Amino acid sequence: MFEKDGIPKGKRQWKTIKGENSWTMFKVLSEFVDGFETMNMVRPSITIFGSARTKVGHKYYELGKLIANRLVEEGFGIITGGGPGIMEAANKGAFEKGGASIGLNIDLPFEQEANKYIDNDKLIDFKYFFVRKVMFVKYSQAFVVMPGGFGTLDELFETLTLIQTKKISRVPVILVGSDFWNGLKEWIKNTMLGKEKNISASDLDLMPIIDDPEEVVNYISDFYSGEGEKKLKPNYEL
Repeated sequence: MFEKDGIPKGKRQWKTIKGENSWTMFKVLSEFVDGFETMNMVRPSITIFGSARTKVGHKYYELGKLIANRLVEEGFGIITGGGPGIMEAANKGAFEKGGASIGLNIDLPFEQEANKYIDNDKLIDFKYFFVRKVMFVKYSQAFVVMPGGFGTLDELFETLTLIQTKKISRVPVILVGSDFWNGLKEWIKNTMLGKEKNISASDLDLMPIIDDPEEVVNYISDFYSGEGEKKLKPNYEL
């Protein structure tokens, strides 16, 4: 049985979006251009991920700020998602030490508003999550992952997947906060690897858990030891 225009009754149809997809392509391209033009001017930097809901004074807020302090002292800039919580702590840590403080902000209906510790010329606002993720991955020399929610887990596993599949060069991905991350890593080890065999044993080495700020800095420094500018470059393979 047919409805009007010869479409079989009960068949699902796409709603026609006249011209919108073409214009979306240009909006996406403009975000890439703005991102590349800004980030190409930034020195080697470390991304710090974490919850937007972590309050000032919380142990993870203070830890994120301290790690950013130390990374700036080692010559790195700091990249965050630009919002409050852990992101604010990391940008504040960079700001306090006079380092490059970069914010890749995302337009959201709640939670996200750019924090005040981002350099004025290094704040980029994105509409599209996937464009923003490209900027994180392409321009980060390491990822420090603090406790967070779904967004933090999304960014963590996206990065690990790109490294695992060799779509980008391997870089340090450090989980900070053993109380928070130990349970997840045990599940990955016992269930994902041990029971289901869905990953390789070597994949566990991609995400060390470290609590001490000095150990975080040393891990990153040791990774790049002797490599100099050879490795300190954007992930052009992306």
